[in-house]
Formats: sequence, structure tokens, C-alpha cells
Amino acid sequence: MKSNITSEQIEFYQQNGYLLVENFLDEEELAHWRKAVTEAIKQRNGRKFAFGDAKTGEDDGINKDSDYYGKVFDQMINLWQTNDAVTEIMLDQRIGKMAADLAGWKGTRIWHDQALIKRPWANPTSWHLDTPFWSFSDRRALSIWVALDDATLENGCLYFIPGSFQKTTFVNPGIGKNMDAIFEMYPQFLNTESVSVPMKAGSCSFHNGLTIHGAGANMTNGYRRAMTCAYMPDGAVFNGIKNILTDEQVSNLKIGDLLNDPAQNPLIYSNEN
Repeated sequence: MKSNITSEQIEFYQQNGYLLVENFLDEEELAHWRKAVTEAIKQRNGRKFAFGDAKTGEDDGINKDSDYYGKVFDQMINLWQTNDAVTEIMLDQRIGKMAADLAGWKGTRIWHDQALIKRPWANPTSWHLDTPFWSFSDRRALSIWVALDDATLENGCLYFIPGSFQKTTFVNPGIGKNMDAIFEMYPQFLNTESVSVPMKAGSCSFHNGLTIHGAGANMTNGYRRAMTCAYMPDGAVFNGIKNILTDEQVSNLKIGDLLNDPAQNPLIYSNEN
């Protein structure tokens, strides 16, 4: 695993809000990730979450235009909770340190992982922000996006609006039909040039949860698979948003409570150990 982050990479990330890491996984590691994620998805049998019966593609109360959204990608959340091989992958402290180095925090906790699979001919992923969906509010939160297949201009690679995280807020249109909806909220970026980030399978990117980003349509008859994980700093607190939490979990939380349950938000790295 290519897990060492240089000072130049940190500087680029902190200026632009995203970072491409080429050849993050070697061939053996990529094969292991593919096998583990494929097995974990099969075990879920279409269930989106580790707990409950919600199916991927159904209205989850989080994203708008569910008919459209269901054809953007298949989404399976917290595979680490239901598959031992994915648990080992996601709790790797080397990735937690990468996140900490880029974000500038002391400890990294998982918010949630998710497999994101664009089927053949899938809809584009409209411009959006990530952090406003989540049950904590921290401007440093970020995600890793690992390509399990080549992510190309033709099959739906990621795009970013560089530097946007420095000026965005927690106002978010969600993922819907209109690619330009976010610019009604952030008109200052309407004329900003976007950056496409194609990547070979085994490469990855990191992006800040307040960086405006999206992905193209899948204009091919093949799949575009990615494994992702969102991270938060150790010490993050509940903001009142349910997001992926169960009704039972929410009922036991008050705004301001620490999100530090190891069964839900494990600490995968700390520089205080």
C-alpha cells in the first residue's frame, strides 16, 4: 500500500480540497479488495445498510429524486460491519494516518464506508457536498475513494471544483437530476473550471467533505466499481442529523454527544498512542 503522504501532497490537498494517489494498491492488494467487496455485497443481498431491510436504489430519506438517484449508483453502506475481510481493510491504521495527515487532526474515526457501483448506462452523479449529510459537523471531514475498476471519462470518473471547500457551507442540494443545482447555492463557483480525475484501478483519491464534486454518467456497457470511506476526527459530536444512524441510536443521543461508539465509529488511528 502506497500510504506515505508527502508534504507536497498535504499542501496540494489543503489548497484544492482533493488529492489523487496513483497506484495506492499493488496488484495483489487490489485483487484482495475486489474479492472482499464482491463477497460483502453478495452477503448483503441488496440491503443498503448493515441493519434493516432498506434496499439499494430505494428512497432512503437522504437523497432527493429517488427514482433518478436509484439509477446513479448502487450504494452499500458499512460493509465493514458485516464482512470480516472488509473490516480488516477498512480498519487499517495506515489509511487512518493518511486521513489524519491530510485533515490535520490527531485521531481518525470511521463515519461510514460505502461501495459505490455505477451500473452500465448509469446516470451522472450531480454536483454535491458530503459533510452536510452526516451526523456531525466538521469542516475537516474527508473521504477516500478507491477505484476497483478503471474510472474513466467514459464510465463516470470523479470531478472536483478545486478550492471550493474553503468557501462552501453546510447548505447542500443533495444528489438529484439537475447537475447545476449546487450553483444556485454557491454562484461564485458557476464559472470555475472543474477538474476531472480519471484513475486506474488500484489508485485512489481523497476529498474534503465540503469540496464540490460529482461524477459523470456511465456511457459504457461495463461496471465502474469503487470502495469509499468517510472519516471524522476523534472528538466529533452529534449534530441532530440521523443520516445512517438507526432510530434506536438516535434515540440514545443528544446534540453534542460524542460519536465514539467503537461498534459504529471505530478509532482507526491516533497519534497519541
